[in-house]
Amino acid sequence: MENFVEMRCIRNEFPGVIANDDVDFSLQRGEIRALVGENGAGKTTLMRTLYGMQHPTKGEILVEGTKLTIRSPREAISAGFGMIHQHFMLIPTLDAVENIILGVAPTKRLLFTDIRAAETRVRELMDRFHLQVPFGVKVQDLTVGDLQRVEILKALYRDVELLILDEPTAILTPQETEGLFNMMREFAASGKTIVFISHKLREVKAVAQSVTVMRKGRVVGNEKAGNVTEHDIARMMVGREVLFEVEKAKANPGEIILHVHSLRALNARGLPALRGVDFTVHSDEIVGIAGVEGNGQSELAECIAGMWPATDGEIKFLGNNIRRSSLASRRNRGIAYIPEDRLKTGLCEDMTLWENLIVDDYGDSRFAFWKGLLLKHRAIEEFSERLILDYSIMAPGAGANIGTLSGGNQQKTVLAREMSRGPRLLVVSQPTRGVDMGAIEFIHRKLVALRDAGCAILMVSADLQEVINLADRILVLYDGEIVGEIEGNGKVDEKRIGCLMAGLRPEESICE
Repeated sequence: MENFVEMRCIRNEFPGVIANDDVDFSLQRGEIRALVGENGAGKTTLMRTLYGMQHPTKGEILVEGTKLTIRSPREAISAGFGMIHQHFMLIPTLDAVENIILGVAPTKRLLFTDIRAAETRVRELMDRFHLQVPFGVKVQDLTVGDLQRVEILKALYRDVELLILDEPTAILTPQETEGLFNMMREFAASGKTIVFISHKLREVKAVAQSVTVMRKGRVVGNEKAGNVTEHDIARMMVGREVLFEVEKAKANPGEIILHVHSLRALNARGLPALRGVDFTVHSDEIVGIAGVEGNGQSELAECIAGMWPATDGEIKFLGNNIRRSSLASRRNRGIAYIPEDRLKTGLCEDMTLWENLIVDDYGDSRFAFWKGLLLKHRAIEEFSERLILDYSIMAPGAGANIGTLSGGNQQKTVLAREMSRGPRLLVVSQPTRGVDMGAIEFIHRKLVALRDAGCAILMVSADLQEVINLADRILVLYDGEIVGEIEGNGKVDEKRIGCLMAGLRPEESICE
């Protein structure tokens, strides 16, 4: 059978990096192909090349046997390709239909937009692919699930034959994810083709017909999805065996370390982000916060860490209300914080690895990094080398610029700095965002070890499976409120959590 799309000997070179190393990649009509690999494996670069966003150093692209030069996304769209990126590319002040038809709006006399014709076409697509979104509502007021559907409808409106989805389930509830998969199956059944980039191997197995695995810029496997297990795929991705289950003993919670009472806060737009939140975290336990992003998780973590102001309520740490305490005071008391954006608030990109490891501890007497007015470089070197070894940070040395390290090694650097302080409370937000499978496994082990050493851990994660695997208790946050608490034993009811994340009661029919 002739291939629908062929990419031959694609090579993408950047200064000091070969992102794609003579890659061959082909697709047939009507298939759902998963494209997987660790961070930096080259999968997104390869698809950006197909979509005209990246010009290859060498190689060629054929569509149904004919060589095609794609110099821009506009040319890719003309060829029948669509790509849904991890970060939505929509105009917030326009409504769903206006975003969907942008650039290809039907016109009537005097070149006015024929909005009625556009709405009719959009409704047909919504009904055909079960992608319902509200009309007349500005995109900025839609849920993330609605935004995902608008992006897909935007591609379908352009009659794409190939749809590329880059990590499409990262911010969806389980119900929204299943709805997306149903759309993908319907799309493929109509003879269209999908490339599904994902690091969630359970989802890959659930929806893909075939799997392409990349490692270090090369394709290391092309398999039928039914012929390989999640462990097989992970082994190809990482080059070794990977543990999927987090090995941890049952929690034995001790004293209350953190007590949050009636906590309220506003978001950056001045709207309520937290609406009277109450919960506790004990020593020797991990409490996970589940919820669709944008429901107050970021503000909650930053309020506790001291990086965002609360407008009312109490944050009691070891019995003392620290709501008005400074960030430095909280850190000195024993609170550590791993932020969701490591480069924006967790690291100084222009500093070295060792400087980032001790940046908060220059004046801490426990570390003795000073002698008079001079830094004790030998003590700093020994401290840094120990953390680099203990946290498996892959770097040329402690003097390496932090900006040159991979995302996983940058995240390990933040973990090493925060955990080495011996905190009584660790607030960790998105602990494994943007890191590869090997680093995820390592970070999970470190969090469990810290829990077992007596630390209280509050973990916010958009990855529901991560919350289920790690948390001893799960709190679901919706629209700034705790709407449910579930015991976390690794085998919780995902459908129930998904309903709570969507603001539904578990007994409602959609949740049955």
